[in-house]
Amino acid sequence: MVSAFIMIKTAAGKSEELLAAVRDAEGITEAHIVAGQYDIIAEATGTEVYDIMQSVAGHVRNLNGVADTRTYICLE
Repeated sequence: MVSAFIMIKTAAGKSEELLAAVRDAEGITEAHIVAGQYDIIAEATGTEVYDIMQSVAGHVRNLNGVADTRTYICLE
């Protein structure tokens, strides 16, 4: 099992609206609105790194209002 944290920057005022959609995206296990450089942090899991990258590219980045994402694969 592979885990990753995804930092999501949203368009102004879109964080609350996007939170439910991020939580519902395939592979996402948790998501929270945070203060700082990014607006939402999400945790994803998959069988392989490819599964997580597919989830981010296919489901999270394509949401209307997502401006940028950064994915950090856990090494432990």
